[in-house]
Amino acid sequence: MLRFLVNRLGQSIILLLIVTIITFFLINLAPGGPSSTMRMDATAEERQAMVENLGLDQPVLVRYVDWITNAVQGDLGVSFNTSEPVTQRILERLPYTIELTVFTIIISVLLGIFLGVLSAIKRGKAQDHVINFFSVIGLSVPAFWLGLMLILLFSINLGWLPSSGVGSRGGEFSLWGYVSHLILPVLILTTTVLPNIVRFTRSSMLEVISQNYIRTARAKGAKESIVLYVHALRNALIPIITIIGMLIPRLLSGAVITEAIFGWTGIGTLIIEAARGRDYPLVMGVTVVITVVVVVCNLLVDILYSRVDPRVKNV
Repeated sequence: MLRFLVNRLGQSIILLLIVTIITFFLINLAPGGPSSTMRMDATAEERQAMVENLGLDQPVLVRYVDWITNAVQGDLGVSFNTSEPVTQRILERLPYTIELTVFTIIISVLLGIFLGVLSAIKRGKAQDHVINFFSVIGLSVPAFWLGLMLILLFSINLGWLPSSGVGSRGGEFSLWGYVSHLILPVLILTTTVLPNIVRFTRSSMLEVISQNYIRTARAKGAKESIVLYVHALRNALIPIITIIGMLIPRLLSGAVITEAIFGWTGIGTLIIEAARGRDYPLVMGVTVVITVVVVVCNLLVDILYSRVDPRVKNV
């Protein structure tokens, strides 16, 4: 296990380095730049002064070496737009996105595994058809359209839920205010994640319950719940863990639309702000954070493999 962790750490460092190189050079090759965000009547001299003040007149390679040297020491630079440390801006927004991710994953995993198992054991029956129908709907309906429709229904017409914001925090914290602001964005994200877990659980369970050892367990008189949730589900969890590990980074980086629709001040909206403002250090900082999350999630998935199925060995 130690050898496996060391190897994965080395691979992760190389991956992170490659991602930063590609991102840094691509954003600097993009047309425009921070000077393009200045007012329309700004003179060429003012734009050039801004470029020199931000150090963008230096060669790209020199700037990347300076950036990676500081990043290794924990300094991701200063935001061009707000003059705040990039790390501070990310840490201010990251908890909000983590909240959405955690609640979405918990609901999706619990409900997805239950519905996937139910669909598998009721294969070809009404329950199976209904679950598959709504899974296809969840995969097909655009998140932005569904989000707008839910706001129109629950916020504007019925007035039950707020249409945007993260709710009251700190001294003015209200439990219902907190939960009410979470319901709609979590629901939208769940509709994009839940169908994947349901379908993977169903296909994996169908493969497992047809194996000989499942028939043997039933022949020995084991309870059906024990056969399904102890023998079958345990061995069907490998692909389920894989898809969950892939969905967590996707939620952290791909909640851009959902956060924008509901005014949720997380990493998604921060990415939009960084891109619009040509804020190179902030773009790099968010990229590094998301890449680290991806690497950590993949490592946890590999470790869980060996815990769930002893036949899988990390070497």
